[in-house]
Amino acid sequence: MENKRKYVIPGDVITTGPFRPEQNVILDGNKIISTAIGISEIFDDSIKVIPLTGKYIPKIDDLVIGKVVSHTSLSWELDINSCYVGFLPAQDVFGRDFSAHADELSSKLKAGDLVAARIANFDRTRDPLVTIADRDLGKIDSGHLVSISTSKVPRLIGKRGTMIQMIEMATNAAITIGQNGWIVVSCETPEGLLKAKKAIKMVDEMAHVANLTDQVKEMLESKGES
Repeated sequence: MENKRKYVIPGDVITTGPFRPEQNVILDGNKIISTAIGISEIFDDSIKVIPLTGKYIPKIDDLVIGKVVSHTSLSWELDINSCYVGFLPAQDVFGRDFSAHADELSSKLKAGDLVAARIANFDRTRDPLVTIADRDLGKIDSGHLVSISTSKVPRLIGKRGTMIQMIEMATNAAITIGQNGWIVVSCETPEGLLKAKKAIKMVDEMAHVANLTDQVKEMLESKGES
């Protein structure tokens, strides 16, 4: 029994041959073509694409927030809110002279830790490689994780960063936005934290609204937590 899974986008030829197209695929001659973004599954004599809604598709150079799931002797595995797992090589953290025996990975990052990372390499055939070897990247020591739809991230940033700057200035919060829809909010006051989280959720739920900036501004300027 064969069960090959791979990430596909509309127009991708998944395979050729005598397969029965089932879900989100069409038959063109002897080619089976995806009609959706998702994971293709070949199963016995049939083929289907399981659509991905709201899941993050990695792109090289994207800034992402990852959560450490586990590690081997050579790398950490990060949950990046995707159908893919992010791999962070130990060498990236310990340096070039890293020794798998001498350096204990969990001394630097352990399960549950949040990391700001960048997608270093990704080609859809294997899980992406991530790096923290850059300024402002690495372990996130404090803050609250907020999740939004990946498609709403540009709206949260706003044109030239206007929306996120407005939220940060009004709440005195420091906000790190991952392109994967995970956002870390740090704030010294509970009120500021609540308002910043509320503003982010407003953007997530009302991204289609024309006067969204005004509505968020009004909420931020209102007194109390209402």
